[in-house]
Amino acid sequence: MTWKDETSGYGGEALKILKKAKVEVGDRIRVSNKGKAYEGILIPRSEYGDEKHVVIKLKSGYNVGVRVTEDTQIEKTGPGAKPAFTTLPPPSQNPLLPRATIISTGGTIASRVDYRTGAVRPALSASDLYSVVPELAQIARIGTQILFSLFSENIIPKQWTDLAEAVAKEMIGGVDGVVIAHGTDTMGYTAAALSFALQDTPAPVILVGS
Repeated sequence: MTWKDETSGYGGEALKILKKAKVEVGDRIRVSNKGKAYEGILIPRSEYGDEKHVVIKLKSGYNVGVRVTEDTQIEKTGPGAKPAFTTLPPPSQNPLLPRATIISTGGTIASRVDYRTGAVRPALSASDLYSVVPELAQIARIGTQILFSLFSENIIPKQWTDLAEAVAKEMIGGVDGVVIAHGTDTMGYTAAALSFALQDTPAPVILVGS
């Protein structure tokens, strides 16, 4: 893992100690401080969290945040399984079913979690969707695209324009519906903007969040 990789989510004192211990996300570690010790797998964390905690997945399966100070000792107890995801091949699609497109803009709704390590990643390929919800193959032929991957609070009018154009392109292509995966914080603003930008669409446009 490259420590500049922002998916690690670590910074400040926590990052300093992790670099000193030469551990990476996915490694098994032991965190000790003031007579207490925790062992588990180092997992990524939210980049909006503070810079004084590391997060590890315990053997029990629970995640715990451990506050670190200059006196905290972190040691690598063994290599762990690095965060990894596998997808199943998509099932054959029924050409008689309606066609829908799912457009990702970011947010939790467009992410997938590995519950063994706690890592997350964008998950919006057709294979991802079918592997999580195989019943989709009986409902529609699903196409997907990642338009951008942003926290919803960072979506601005330019993205509204790009999104409206992407939806219009799908409509011209004859889809039977468009689903937009969006972060919840500003979903209402995007929905309002699209209601003005898209008029009398021939198919429904739906925003979903998590």
